[in-house]
Amino acid sequence: MTSSSSDRKARRATWLVLGSLLGGLLLGVMSNQAGTIRETLITIASTVGGLWLDGLKMTVIPLIIALLITGVVSGADQAKAGRIAARSVMWFVIVLTTSAAVGALLMPALLEAFPLPASATEALRAGLASVDSSATAASVPTVQDWLRSLIPTNAIAAAAEDKVLALVVFTSIFAFAVIQIEGEGRRSIAAFFKGIQDAMLVVVGWVLSLAPIGVFGLAFAVGAGAGGAAFSALLHYVVLVSLVGVLITLAAYVVAVIFGRWKLGDFARAMIPPQAVAISTQSSLASLPAMLEASINLRVPPRNADVTLPLAVALFRATGPAMNVSVAIYVAYMMGVELHPGNLIAGFAVAAVASYWAVSLPGALSFVTSIAPIALAMGVPIEPLALLIAVEVLPDITRTLGNVTWDVAVTGAASKGERAEG
Repeated sequence: MTSSSSDRKARRATWLVLGSLLGGLLLGVMSNQAGTIRETLITIASTVGGLWLDGLKMTVIPLIIALLITGVVSGADQAKAGRIAARSVMWFVIVLTTSAAVGALLMPALLEAFPLPASATEALRAGLASVDSSATAASVPTVQDWLRSLIPTNAIAAAAEDKVLALVVFTSIFAFAVIQIEGEGRRSIAAFFKGIQDAMLVVVGWVLSLAPIGVFGLAFAVGAGAGGAAFSALLHYVVLVSLVGVLITLAAYVVAVIFGRWKLGDFARAMIPPQAVAISTQSSLASLPAMLEASINLRVPPRNADVTLPLAVALFRATGPAMNVSVAIYVAYMMGVELHPGNLIAGFAVAAVASYWAVSLPGALSFVTSIAPIALAMGVPIEPLALLIAVEVLPDITRTLGNVTWDVAVTGAASKGERAEG
């Protein structure tokens, strides 16, 4: 199957899931007229949706471990390729860390400035009443013992108890130890975890192929409990999360001017073609030729662009940490989970570290593998994520637009303002 046909198939599947969400919510709202069979319908829908959600949840911990290890090893190999690659990776880490911090600070401020109406919040929580937030929240340490909880005394127990922050710390230490090994040992470990990663992604793909059924079941139950408020809540979520992505994107223009040493107008004009491709395809990879053309128009030396841009497409998701931690914070807001500084620090840490060597994955896969660990680390229930996957098509446009803009901006920054002759 060609890349273009695969992309078209993925977009069709995304719209099908969105249709299942809207259809489930609508029928759930209408179920109030169903009389005595209403409770039976809700029970069946909740069971079907819950089974599908459990299928997603079972992949999270193995994917965290495998993706982080293979990403660190791959990133280290790329950084050794040359000075431009090393500078590019340094910029990736700086931007991704800043992005996570901005998301952790910005979304609470946006929710304070633009709160969801109290009636809609209460109705939505009623629709999600079957989700137990207390058990997840209890796994997150308080501010006082947060530092001590960073080092797990038993990594297997941390995985079993969904203590994601401790697990990420252990896995990161292990991954950086692996890159100190030379020869067959390093290659064997990398190949082993690459195999786990690939196998788990196949499993996730199988589960996501059933997303229209699972999302429909979950949406029906939510619609039956929350009524029409569910629609306004999802729209509120899409607008706020997308706004975070837009603000992160605007920051790329600042970096392009200050560190890339381009005029604002020149950079903005050069970015129009790759941004148009990004909006239409929702794919950074598909935007790569247009990004290379933009770098030529901005007179980036080809030897620099030919290294930084492919690295950026493979490893760099500038909007990801900010938007991912924003989603987790919004879910906490939806569920009435009070977030303390310790929760936000945990979310920031996982959002940043897990993004350093993130591999390129389709939108739905990325949503699962990126946001669930952050939510678990913050003590936020991940069940509502199964509904939010369905509306990810809209924020995903903002994600791709921002990532493409940042890819070119960082290419200029990593080149330290060098200009090609001619």
